[in-house]
Amino acid sequence: MGSRHRAESVEHFRNELKNLRVARALSQGELASRAGITRQAVSSIESNLYLPTTAVALRLAEVLSCRVEDLFSLAKPIQLIQGVLVGAVSERTPANHPVRVKVAMVGSRIVVRPVTGLGDVLSCTVGADGYLTSRDSHGEGSTVEVMLSRDRQAIEQEISVAGCDPAIFLAGDHMRKGRDLTSVVGWTMGSMAALRSLQRGDVHVAGLHLFDPVTGESNLPFLRRVLKGSSYDVVTFATWEEGFLVRRGNPKSIRSAADLADPAVAFLNREEGSGARLLFDRQLREAGVAPAHVQGYDRIVFSHFEIARAIAGRQADVGIGIRSAAQYFDLDFVPLQSARYDLVVPKTYLKSHPTLARLFETIVSRPFRNEIEALGGYDTSETGKTHALRP
Repeated sequence: MGSRHRAESVEHFRNELKNLRVARALSQGELASRAGITRQAVSSIESNLYLPTTAVALRLAEVLSCRVEDLFSLAKPIQLIQGVLVGAVSERTPANHPVRVKVAMVGSRIVVRPVTGLGDVLSCTVGADGYLTSRDSHGEGSTVEVMLSRDRQAIEQEISVAGCDPAIFLAGDHMRKGRDLTSVVGWTMGSMAALRSLQRGDVHVAGLHLFDPVTGESNLPFLRRVLKGSSYDVVTFATWEEGFLVRRGNPKSIRSAADLADPAVAFLNREEGSGARLLFDRQLREAGVAPAHVQGYDRIVFSHFEIARAIAGRQADVGIGIRSAAQYFDLDFVPLQSARYDLVVPKTYLKSHPTLARLFETIVSRPFRNEIEALGGYDTSETGKTHALRP
């Protein structure tokens, strides 16, 4: 046999002939006889010693009642990529255990995050983009190599959002209904942390809800102090209700921050820099209650849903969160304020990213707005409205 008939490297060529022959309970001789070739030819093909001609491949497929591509196809090449690790790999992960990661192309950076950073539920339901190739030097900020498990084009379209609104994942679902390849991945963190993540170039978009009681305005007073220049767009995602989450029937009769001075009331707090923490601290000041007098002020979790889950599980009596989280966990809700949740995005990303502009087209669509309004506590009347960063 000439060298041009020799099979490609096993890494490049998928050969299922033997598997399908065995599944049909045929010997090499029986298959060869029916296909009009020699048994040695069948053996050589199964051993990847040479590629069958088109005619032989068609006859083999006919005998095995399958398609040629079920028998022979080119294997997808292994794609490796290097990026910056954001969020360290857990020390409890065994050294020989694969580490699932998400990969995002953020501007000129390739950002790699362990999927476990999505939390205990989402980390089991959101697919990985790849796996770390080694476990050496995996501290945050280190350069790591990833073996991709998804198409590179799909990864380049992925949109990474930092913030605390879980409904952002629904935007990705609606984009895929429009036949986009895009995934929208929401990394849960408080408003200030989300903005810092955006400034570092770790994400494409930051979501925040920081209410300024002096001006009665959401987000813009803070953004004008922190962000320099006008190279960002600020777009409203929705207005939501924030308040106390309590168990059904409100057994501790919690109506205001003053009620949390009762030592029998167990509170669960959010981290510094989150909109919920800022709201609660303001409520305490207005009620004249010192943080030290609140049982659980130093108990910290990092999302609205963690607050709600803990209260539903009787691990706390009350916490600050959004109405949709209360409804999801069948809790009662004591409203305190309405605040605008805005998305902040660098204008350069809108131009360079292949599908980021489509995210903002999606959130203003009526099907998407209907869905998040059905979650409860969302007002989408200003969804999609752009706010001037500089007056």
